[in-house]
Amino acid sequence: MKRPLRALVATGLLLGGSIVAVALGGNASADTQICEQYGSTVIQGRYVVQNNRWGTTAQQCINVTDTGFEITTQNGSNPTNGAPTAYPSVFFGCHYTNCSPGTNLPIQVSQISSATSSINYRYVSGAIYNASYDIWLDPSPKRDGVNQMEIMIWLNRQGSIQPIGSVVGTTTLAGRTWEVWRGSNGSNNVISYVAPSAITSLNFSVLDFINDVRNRGAITNSWYLTSIQAGFEPWQGGAGLAVTSFSATVNGGGNPTTPPPTTPPPSGGASCAVKYTANSWNNGFTADVQVTNTGSSAINGWTLNYSLPSGQTVTNAWNATVSQSGSAVTARNVGHNGSIAPGGTASFGYQGTLNGSYSSPSSFSLNGATCSRN
Repeated sequence: MKRPLRALVATGLLLGGSIVAVALGGNASADTQICEQYGSTVIQGRYVVQNNRWGTTAQQCINVTDTGFEITTQNGSNPTNGAPTAYPSVFFGCHYTNCSPGTNLPIQVSQISSATSSINYRYVSGAIYNASYDIWLDPSPKRDGVNQMEIMIWLNRQGSIQPIGSVVGTTTLAGRTWEVWRGSNGSNNVISYVAPSAITSLNFSVLDFINDVRNRGAITNSWYLTSIQAGFEPWQGGAGLAVTSFSATVNGGGNPTTPPPTTPPPSGGASCAVKYTANSWNNGFTADVQVTNTGSSAINGWTLNYSLPSGQTVTNAWNATVSQSGSAVTARNVGHNGSIAPGGTASFGYQGTLNGSYSSPSSFSLNGATCSRN
């Protein structure tokens, strides 16, 4: 079922993990009370705890301990078909220029030999919220601004709230089965892993979730892990919710990734064919694109260029890195589909918004050579 207000919820979830926190300075050695909207402090000389009350003007306060924090006041109340009131959380890494002390993030995914984390939550009844764990990644080593990929792990949800997008299946990670959601909020892609029942503690490999997202074609090993965050998104109530302990460690030791070499098709005619299948509705569309190598040599690394008709804007993509400038679209392979053998096919897809009547692109070029249409 289409939910027209999910765009608002999506924006809320993005901002919940992305609003800049204002550092108060120093380490929290005794309990520290924070009521400032974006106030933050440091614990254990290693992690930043932030109040991050972005979605309401009502007061929210957190009590920061040496090991975590508790929401002590949460007077906001937002409808469940809209955005949450806040994202009080603890994080390791960089978050809108606020970097945790001594962090080695951002770090390229290919350079990570291990990434582990543990979390312990305390829940309350009668409130509407999720207990959310955010993992942020970007193609560049960003320390500021919105990252392009958000991984959310929902360890608990109470009330009629849901992640961004729609269900795309289930998977088993960290010894548990998760419901997998996928979507976009217009600024970044989101893949969410939702626990079927409340989890109060988890000790797991962050890298397992990153690898699963990579295997879904949403990122490549050349992307960067920028931050790991854990906290709550309350819609209504939430006083008493607490992160009682948190840890995160990311170790290097892998090998940096360089982009795969690009082998242009031989000159003297097209050696590629494109099949473009679209489904449109009044204000949006999806497209499935199949690129076939019709030449006699393998293509190792590919870039597909074409123009979208006026009124079409790409919002999120899968199995390719898709960018748009004006009407011009550039789609580049991801790690698992960079090589196309003679006669082989690589596929990707995307979703977009539509203003006006729909029509499909008329021509395509692969690595600079014009493709025929299937």
